[in-house]
Amino acid sequence: MTNQAIAADPPIAEAAPANADFQTGQVATIAAGHVVQDSYTAFLAPLLPLLQTQLGVGYALAGSLAIFTQLPSVLNPFIGYLADRISVRYFVILAPAVTATVFTSLGLASSYAALAMLLLVGGIAIAAFHAPAPAMVARVSGQRVGTGMSIFMATGELARTIGPLMAVAGVTWFGLGGLWRMAAVGWLMSLILYLRLRRVPASSHAPGSLAMDAFWRQAWRVFPALIWLLGGRSLMVAALSTYLPIFMSNERQASLWLAAAALTILQGAGVAGALAAGTLSDRWGRRRVLLVVTVAAPFLLLAFIYSPAWLAVPLLIALGLASLSTQPVVLALVQDQFPHNRAFANGVNLAITFLLQAAAIWAVGALADRFGLTLAYAVSALLALVSIPAVFFLPTRRV
Repeated sequence: MTNQAIAADPPIAEAAPANADFQTGQVATIAAGHVVQDSYTAFLAPLLPLLQTQLGVGYALAGSLAIFTQLPSVLNPFIGYLADRISVRYFVILAPAVTATVFTSLGLASSYAALAMLLLVGGIAIAAFHAPAPAMVARVSGQRVGTGMSIFMATGELARTIGPLMAVAGVTWFGLGGLWRMAAVGWLMSLILYLRLRRVPASSHAPGSLAMDAFWRQAWRVFPALIWLLGGRSLMVAALSTYLPIFMSNERQASLWLAAAALTILQGAGVAGALAAGTLSDRWGRRRVLLVVTVAAPFLLLAFIYSPAWLAVPLLIALGLASLSTQPVVLALVQDQFPHNRAFANGVNLAITFLLQAAAIWAVGALADRFGLTLAYAVSALLALVSIPAVFFLPTRRV
């Protein structure tokens, strides 16, 4: 690992792939699937106040429902390993239909255990989509991997922008038990993905054990710093992505619509942040962009917690720009460092991210149950500061 000054990444040393063009149509197709896939996964957070009341549980148990969607992330490395060797395009194709079915059925579950089992199935579909999809995007992005990752992640943030409003609208129209009527869009998206992607390769045809030896040598340079970076930020991200509707409802006395709107504002700003961050990292370097957003986000969260109500919207916009823009840069960095094992490396990265998030969701909920949600938010912001030095230990050169 290196501790040299922040600098722009040098040019890629290896020769360009056989097809180095940016394939806009294929990138757009996978990105559209990402919008639909993550729109349904975004149903859970805005519905947590209703589910918390319905189940009669505290913050930790209510927030821990999100953990069940994270647990199958342990499968991500295995799915990624398969995706580097055989085509798992049907994982990507079928995932939106399965995810839509699961997350529109939350109101049909009659107990906490039933909800947990349902969300575990949803988590498997999430893992099946997210492990191979970024590698597919990188494959059709040519030399503009950062741009491809920006588009992919921006569509995920767009999904989490519209998902909460879809969920609340569905509850308004059909009731919590009638949300299943909204699953049709997911099935339609799977049909479109089948028609568009059924002949697109989803493997990188890695050359066996030599590629894996190279992966593990490089992994020791990349993943310890990434764990440090992501771990420090995990409580802050969990507080915003899972508990923001409950925070707005319980601490700011907002209605269900306003609580969902806060999440929509945050995620909407995240769309712009994700689009900009990956593209800028192609020009200015991955570490330089990561440093800026890693420093800014904790201070913005502290300002949001203790600011007057009239500042909430601009601070949520700034928070979305800073806190949700690291993912495309991290994904692009992983794709840079593991060109022969992209899906496997992405699977490892996602497993680390999701497991850290699962632990963070429980930790924020436990802190909130004991000390209140406002203090839990403040602690998560302060802990995020420890991730800043990790940026300096990330590799700068693309393999």
